[in-house]
Amino acid sequence: MAYDCKFGPMAQTPAQRAWVLEQMQDMIPALKTKATAYARQVYARYVAGELSWPEVRQAIDAATGLT
Repeated sequence: MAYDCKFGPMAQTPAQRAWVLEQMQDMIPALKTKATAYARQVYARYVAGELSWPEVRQAIDAATGLT
């Protein structure tokens, strides 16, 4: 698998991105406990490799009016 600079060195595969997301949710519980259905869909797109983490934040912020 080729390195994708869109993701960090520890988030190159879906399994690694799922682990990164889990770690972030452990550190910031609101990412999980207050996640809307839309946010969960966006997180799934991150794990699938469709979005980088900055793109995830942009999408969620835009949906909640935080931008």
